[in-house]
Amino acid sequence: MKHAFCVLGLICLVLSPSWRGEAEAGDRPNIILLLADDLGYGDLSCFGSPAVETPHLDRLGKEGMKWTRFYAASAVCSPTRASVLTGRYPLRFGITKHFNDVNRWLPESATTTAELLKDAGYNTAHVGKWHLGGLHVDEEGQRLDNQPGPRQHGFDFYQTQIEQQPVRGRMGREKTLFREGGTVLLRNDQHVGQDDPYFDKHLTDANGDFAVELIEKFADENKPFFLNVWWLVPHKPYEPAPEPHWSETAAEGISEDQHRFRSMVQHMDAKVGQILDKLDELKIADRTLVLFTSDNGAAFEGFIGDLKGGKTDLHDGGLRVPMLVRWPASIPAGQTSETFGHTNDLLPTFCEAAGVEVPDQLPLDGLSLLTHMTGGPPPDDDERGTVFWQLDLYRSIQRHYPKPKPFATEVAMRGQWKLLALNGKPVELFNIEADPNERRDVLDDHPELVESLTAELNAWLQAPRTVSE
Repeated sequence: MKHAFCVLGLICLVLSPSWRGEAEAGDRPNIILLLADDLGYGDLSCFGSPAVETPHLDRLGKEGMKWTRFYAASAVCSPTRASVLTGRYPLRFGITKHFNDVNRWLPESATTTAELLKDAGYNTAHVGKWHLGGLHVDEEGQRLDNQPGPRQHGFDFYQTQIEQQPVRGRMGREKTLFREGGTVLLRNDQHVGQDDPYFDKHLTDANGDFAVELIEKFADENKPFFLNVWWLVPHKPYEPAPEPHWSETAAEGISEDQHRFRSMVQHMDAKVGQILDKLDELKIADRTLVLFTSDNGAAFEGFIGDLKGGKTDLHDGGLRVPMLVRWPASIPAGQTSETFGHTNDLLPTFCEAAGVEVPDQLPLDGLSLLTHMTGGPPPDDDERGTVFWQLDLYRSIQRHYPKPKPFATEVAMRGQWKLLALNGKPVELFNIEADPNERRDVLDDHPELVESLTAELNAWLQAPRTVSE
């Protein structure tokens, strides 16, 4: 671990000193965001998983709040990740589908949670999957600076994988992206070498162990931290997790992929447990806000119960995700909320918790959920207004069944009403409150509502966008 701590020491050289010593870390919470990849609405045991026990993630809900009606900004990863960091719809930045490791990125002009918290004196770090561009390297393993990456979006320090073809494509086909993940780690713009202690690690261990190391490092400093931990789990390729997770998730009558999937989820849960244990050990759990969710609905092996659709589809199986949040000093334990929440809400929620004012000139699409989390009333529907989704058409669904028809590329949701549209033209309408599984299309029964939602949707689709420079 000596080498890793030497690298971590470089953080002190790049952090702004302006807030150092001006406020005790206890005055503002540490914030840890845990984001799973392709984890379905029902893939945690506290959300009804029939397959995997997730006691450590369940603990977050028991000691905080379980959110049963939380939505990702997209049914694929990159758009949601933009929403998570900016509090704005991904379409605002022209992000309409997942990035495939080519020349696409979140514009550097976008204001992120990390930037706002960094300016307020927080240590900021990103660990794990990024998939917002800027992680290509040259022949010497140095990050190319022709695209913004984590540092340009407010993270003083980061560790992720090189997101570049043909590397990721080859490792995906060979199913070595996790087991050999440490060999393609990128840390603070430099490909880590064979002498690095994380080089030989399984990717989930590299991410979890490094997050723990960062927490330990930051706890010694007189300032709060924002730690962004974005797991690759349980995204394909499905690979067997190391022991004891592989043996403990064996079961009769399941496929090899389902066994691998279960072991991966259990492995992630164990790493979350280590993070929570470290907070306890350092006696900073009470003043640390920990939030867990997923970037989109379930892919092939995930569980969504009776919800319709799945990854790449705009029915609730592709958008509705688990969310758990714990902050012992402020959030009462054992709560369950059925209030609507959205990944756009994370930036304003974190900023309010940190006492950071969002600039007036930054037009957010989300609302702070903190008042409700801490025992107050939820935002009402009038305050929220109509919520929108857009996703370029994926004709196939990443599930073991055909994609539902009619196809849709947009959604407008107002209260319990969810309108699906194809290129701005309405195709389905559901009352999500009465019909959460979207079985009864009532488009023809509410012409005035359809007309109103369609007009709002098309105005939103035509709004100005900030695209990659």
